Amino acid sequence: MELRTTITPCKSEANITHQTPAMFIGSCFASEIGRKAEAGKIPVLINPHGTLFNPVSVALALNRFATGYNYTNHDLFFHNNIYYSLSHYTAFSSTDPTDLTERLNLVNKEASGFLKRSSFLFVTFGTAWLFELCQSGTTVANCHKLPPDLFSRRQAAVTEIVQLWLSTLDDIHRVNPSLKVWFTVSPVRHLNDGAHGNQLSKSRLLLAIEELLAHPAVAGYFPAYEIFMDDLRDYRYYASDMLHPSDTGIQYVWEKFTGAFFSNTTLNLWKETEKITRAMKHKIVLNDNGVRQFAFSMHDRIRLLQKEAPYIDFNTESDYFRSMCE
Repeated sequence: MELRTTITPCKSEANITHQTPAMFIGSCFASEIGRKAEAGKIPVLINPHGTLFNPVSVALALNRFATGYNYTNHDLFFHNNIYYSLSHYTAFSSTDPTDLTERLNLVNKEASGFLKRSSFLFVTFGTAWLFELCQSGTTVANCHKLPPDLFSRRQAAVTEIVQLWLSTLDDIHRVNPSLKVWFTVSPVRHLNDGAHGNQLSKSRLLLAIEELLAHPAVAGYFPAYEIFMDDLRDYRYYASDMLHPSDTGIQYVWEKFTGAFFSNTTLNLWKETEKITRAMKHKIVLNDNGVRQFAFSMHDRIRLLQKEAPYIDFNTESDYFRSMCE
């Protein structure tokens, strides 16, 4: 007797490897999976603009990466002697507009180059709710804790999302025809408008993605939302706020993700590499007995991995553990 609904994502025709750069962009769920990949040294770029929740802001970011957009002071919002980029998260603010535009252009240049050489792009939509600046009607990615009366709020229509994203996908496909785009919907629950409001928002995202799957740049849909709603379906897989996935829930979806995108060879290499990056985070007292032995063993493991996968950069880890051996 089956007492749960097990969801197995479709296996991707193309595998992620340590030689296939992948960009993760969108809701905080994109950041979680991107960081898991990064921990095993998969070449990734994660949310260059910071966390982006709505599909309009994600599309704007990707369009600017694809076109090599140049930021000027006209892109900044000034309030109480501080300049903000409303297309980025809260770290992108400054009292100096020149400093801020330089940072914005540096990030955009890096993201533009990465997008053009990437093999995969994972896009996670979080909510269909949009915040718009009242004076211009422009959709903002982040309100930066500015006065709420500066913004209005509405839900994006399915047709609006589809039309915007068809154009965005065309731009992406033009600069990187081999890029494989995968969509997903974040399982993070947005309950400011109640459970029903959250479901309506997620439904709009799902319906829009269903239409976008026909675009030649789109490789598929990864069912992260469905895994949480139907497969896990238990609050023990959520954090204490009952909105965000717990570490256990993220690990479960990560295993589903690797099952869909990793070969056994890549997964084994990821696991060995992740052990090394995790070991660097341990608090080590240098005069403890066994520290040198531990460092020697980690350094030997790095040398073996470098022979197996010379395309992975272990210089930082190698220098770290070698210094502990001296």
